[in-house]
Order: sequence, then structure tokens, then C-alpha cells
Amino acid sequence: MRRFVWRLQRVLDVRTKQEQIKRAELMKLTETLAKTRAELMMQKRILKNIISQITKKDSHQRLSEQELFLQCSQESDLRIKQLGNQVGQLESQQKEKIAEVIKLKKLTEGLEKLRAQTKKEFMYKEEQLEQKQLDEGAVVGFVRKSYK
Repeated sequence: MRRFVWRLQRVLDVRTKQEQIKRAELMKLTETLAKTRAELMMQKRILKNIISQITKKDSHQRLSEQELFLQCSQESDLRIKQLGNQVGQLESQQKEKIAEVIKLKKLTEGLEKLRAQTKKEFMYKEEQLEQKQLDEGAVVGFVRKSYK
């Protein structure tokens, strides 16, 4: 019996590798997004902790620390805004990567279905050919036995 050879196997292999590469890029992007979100949350938590500590102190000490806090808070607010913008950009990139991965996954699945269908047809034809050969062998054997 002949071995099944599919002409589009290389295309399927290339699509599979592309899908794996895109998945790896998506994972890296997701990790970066998670780190950025964690940093944003930490910055916000630090500001909340400083504010709560300042509010617990007596009024004279609180005024001097509030003044210092307000001077430094502009930089913290700017950093928080930058991190928020970065999170937004990373989320949009993540959505694009997800769309690319889904598209490649659909193409790969389509090729795999086509391969399975082609292999099924190949096996059917091979079985028919084998059955035909067996039938011919049986007929030849019957004819030989009948003439003896």
C-alpha cells in the first residue's frame, strides 16, 4: 500500500509555526500588560497610603507634610497617567494579537480538515484498489482450479 502524501503539508506546517509564534508574542504582551497593571496599582496604593498617613497626624505636622506631598504629587499623577496610557495601548495591542491568533487558528483548522478529508479519500481509494486486486486474484485462482 502506498504512503499518504499531502501536497499542502508544508503550508500547514508554516501556518502552525506562525500560529505558535503569534501565541508566544501574545503571551509576552500579556505578561508586560500584567506587570504594567501591577505597577499602576502599586503607584495608586502608595499614594493612598501616604494620604491616609498624613490624615492621621496632628494638624501642625500634617500641614508641612501636605505641602511636601502636594509638590511631589504632580510627578506621581503624571506617572499614573503614563502608566494608564501604557495599559490602554497594551490592551489594544493585545486585542490585535488575539485577532491575529484567531485568524491563524481558523486557517490552520481549515487546512487540517482539508488534510483529514483528503486522507480519508486516499484511504477509500486504496481500499477499493486493494479489494479489486483481491477480487482479480480470487477470479484467477478459481479459473485455474476449474481447468484442472
